[in-house]
Parts: sequence; structure tokens; C-alpha cells
Amino acid sequence: MVDIAAKPFNLKEADIQWVHETLAAMDVSEKIGQLFCPIGMTDDRQQLKTLIEAVKPGGMMFRPGPGESMQDIHRFLQEHSKLPLLISANLESGGNGITADGTYFGKQLQVAATDKEEMAYKLGLVAGREGRAVGCNWSFAPVVDIDLNFRNPITNVRTFGSDPVRVTRMAKAYTEGIQKSGLAVSVKHFPGDGVDERDQHLLTTVNSLSVDEWEATFGMVYRELIEAGAETVMVGHIMLPAYSRKLVPGIADEELMPATLAPELIGTLLRRHLGFNGLVVTDATPMAGFMMAEKREIAVPKSIAAGCDMFLFNKNIVEDFGYMMKGIESGILTVERLDEAVTRILALKASLHLHKQQQEGTLVPDLKELAVLQCDEHKDWAKECADQAVTLVKDTQQLLPIAVDTHKRILLYVLGDSGGHRSTQISPYMVAKLKAEGFDVTVFNNKKVDFRSVFGEVKELSEQYDLALYVVNIETASNRTTVRIDWEPLLGADVPWFVREIPTVFVSVASPYHLQDVPRVQTYVNAYSGSETVIDAVVDKLLGRSDFKGINPVDPFCGCWEAKL
Repeated sequence: MVDIAAKPFNLKEADIQWVHETLAAMDVSEKIGQLFCPIGMTDDRQQLKTLIEAVKPGGMMFRPGPGESMQDIHRFLQEHSKLPLLISANLESGGNGITADGTYFGKQLQVAATDKEEMAYKLGLVAGREGRAVGCNWSFAPVVDIDLNFRNPITNVRTFGSDPVRVTRMAKAYTEGIQKSGLAVSVKHFPGDGVDERDQHLLTTVNSLSVDEWEATFGMVYRELIEAGAETVMVGHIMLPAYSRKLVPGIADEELMPATLAPELIGTLLRRHLGFNGLVVTDATPMAGFMMAEKREIAVPKSIAAGCDMFLFNKNIVEDFGYMMKGIESGILTVERLDEAVTRILALKASLHLHKQQQEGTLVPDLKELAVLQCDEHKDWAKECADQAVTLVKDTQQLLPIAVDTHKRILLYVLGDSGGHRSTQISPYMVAKLKAEGFDVTVFNNKKVDFRSVFGEVKELSEQYDLALYVVNIETASNRTTVRIDWEPLLGADVPWFVREIPTVFVSVASPYHLQDVPRVQTYVNAYSGSETVIDAVVDKLLGRSDFKGINPVDPFCGCWEAKL
């Protein structure tokens, strides 16, 4: 049985009674519905109403949209659900995780670069306040992965860095801020990403640490977050072979499963060894790391049987619901395990007072609460964070600060910055800022590369420009296998071959690891987040109006000795 009076639920007698009475009144079909947290694929009210009434899911998650629209759709869902819904969002970098109107505070790695827990707390507070304003009650954050492998294409700026102690400090402060806003956290992605150089969206990845190494890193982080009262843990499609082999002696290689399907990792390691009593949710189950591990008809009920309490996203929710029902019938999933999972789901809702908010009609705030989105206080905090985070990795040529009278003619190279999914196009803003300062800016046009220019005179370039400036916005993203620079195919026309000919500055507003590709660049800045607020801070520092204050939360030299020159 689940002790819902204990941490992290800490329920009082009346709330415990609500959980038990609600569970007792549910049939098997309603209980199974509570296991699902599907992604909102439409804003069509009739389709959503049909889904809510047919499946009766325990939660829902939508991708970010306009604040008023998100609030309205969350209100519709809550009004048509018999039980209050857990409304989740990836609130990793601010309120922008659920609303396009929200504050882009900064990526977690940017916050870590300040080395101040206060900034992580403010990130949590901003994300929580703004998430709450549109009706969210569950944050799929903080990311507590440890960025031990600079080649990992998905952790990177989403983490608090490579130091487990800093990751712990920052994650605990973020948690405090979110919880103060009335939301629950979900620390992720157990048993820990950032070791493998591959992406669990595309395959089942491996945390290859030994038992002792894991205990000293990820184990320490999870223990402290559990002790700090984290309500939920998101389990990844990540294997932990050393621990699985320790807990299941003689387990064959082909029997090793990602944590989402490994009872020894959830039931024994997470529950018993680390003492986690809260809710366990899977990472998104359409991801290949889940799909490739086991036939889906088995994997769907098996994930709950293995110890997960909630099932995130579906390939097809009607089909997955049927798989769960079949799992009960076949014995893959017992009614006892089902009741335990639903008890935790209801207990989380009760701990957030959702049952009381439902009675009061306050599950989703009034329209006026949207005023908190990008309010002056939140924007000021974001500026403060940017000022303290921008990091001068090296300036071995002692170029900085630059000035209009000495570096007026700038040749600007923009890499990445597509403005596509999960990316903010910031180069036009950067150009406008530099021009407003009095610089003449010429943007390298990679759409019109002249083959003959590749063989032009060195003297011609050095006489035409005073400074070459690279602004690089190559962000991590699901299903991107690498976060490296793809140079112009025509003889690498945008490669900084001229670092010995004209002064060159390289600014990355996304991945901090580009020195592996441009080790000879002598002036290199990491800014971690592609926002206008960060660009403002970068320009101030390049011009010497503000000191560089950031510290390196990872090794930006990627183990390359020559990158330090």
C-alpha cells in the first residue's frame, strides 16, 4: 500500500478520505483512464470533449500557444472532466514552456552559469507563476541530467551542467520556486541522461556508469531532490546496465530494459533504495527508445507493472487503452498494481488541492491573471540572469572590448538561427543592435556564395572589414543526432580561416561546445540562450559596458588542449 500521508504527498485525513473514496467509486476502465497523460493534438472542442468522456485521462499536456488560448483550452478540459486533471508543461526555461506570451527566462545551463541558487529559484518562480496563470499544475522540470558527455545532442543547455553538486543545488532551488507557485515538479530523466552521446527519442540509450559512479553522481542528485520533496519523477527510456546486473544477478544482455520497463530500476532502486514515495511518470512513449525495447502491446501495460504510475503520450490512445485492458486480462498488470498507481495519481492531485479547486471553480485562474506573463518583475529577473550568465570562455588575443572607432566595419556570420521548432531567430535583433551602436554590419550571405570569392585575396578581406563576428544559434532539439556546425558545403566558405588575418569573435547563444569545431578562434563567448535579453547582455559586454560574470558550468574546451590557445 502507498503511504499517502508521508512525503511527498503529506495528505491530511480529509484528503486521504477523498483519495480512497474516489478510488473505490471507480471501475477498472476509469482507473485505466487515469493512467494516461496524452498530448493535446487539437483545439477542436468536440474532439477534446469526446476524448475526455471516453478515456477519462488523468492528465493532459499541450504544446505552447498564446496565453489566452491556452488558459481557455485548459478551462474547457477541466470543466468537462469528472476528476480534476493534471495539466503539465515543459517549464524548463520559463513561462514560454506553455505560452508564447510567457517569459523566456533562460535555459537551465544559462542559470547554472550564474552559479547562484537565487537565479534557479527565480526561474522556478517565473515558470510556476506563469504556468499557473494559464492553468498548469505540473512542471516537467527540473532536468537533473548531468551533462557528462559533450557529444550528447539532447541534454546540453537543458541541464544545470556537468557538476553533480551544482546540478543538485540549482535543481533544489528551482523546485522551491515552482512549488511556491502551487505546481508539482517532475525531476527527469531517471536513471540519468547525459552519459550516452545518443538521443533516447531515436533509440534506447545507455547510462554506462558503474554502480559506484552512478551513486556518486545521479544517485546523489536524486536522493537530495527526493529529500527536498519532489512530487514526481519522470523515467526515461534509458538503460542502467550496471545496476540492473547488480539487482538481477545473471540477467542476460537481451533482457536489459530501459528504466520505463525495468522493475528493478523503479521498484528496487528508485522506490526502495532511494526511498521515493511519489508518482512515477514515463517519458513520452512514442519515442523510439520505448518502442524498440518491447512489442507495444506488452510494453504499454508492462510499464505500469514495472512501477510507473502514469503513461505519457500515446501512439494511438484508443489502441493503448485497449492494450492496458488486455494487460489486466492477461495478468501482465494486476488490479493491485493498478490501484497503487491510481492512488498515487489521486494523491498528487489531492496534494495540489485540485479536488478543492474543482469545487471552488478555481482550477484555471481568471483571465486577469494573464497579466503576470512577461510582467516587469519577471523581465527584470531575466535581464539580471543574462547579465550574470554570459561567459567569456577565452580572449587570448586580448581583443575585447570592441568599439566603433576601432572595429566599425563588421562582417557578421550567422550559423543556425532557423527560427524553426524550439528555436528563436535572434540574428535580425543582433544586427539591429549593432547598427544602433553605430557599426556598419555586412551579413555573410550563404545563399549566394561565389565560388571565385573562395579564392579571393586575403588582403581584400582584411582591408574591407575591421572585425569578423560569428553569432551561432544551433540549438539542441529532439531527433537531432548531433549539435555540431555544418559549414557551407562549397569549400567551407563560412569557416573562420581568417582568424590570423582579421580580429574574430565567436558568440554562441545555444550549445556551449563549439570550440571543438573552431579551436583556433581566440575570442569565444558562451551565452546559452537565444533570447533578445541575452543579446542585449552580450552586446553590452562586447562593448565593455558590463563585465563578463558567468562561470563555465561545463568544460567548453571539450577536452581539446588546442582550444585553450
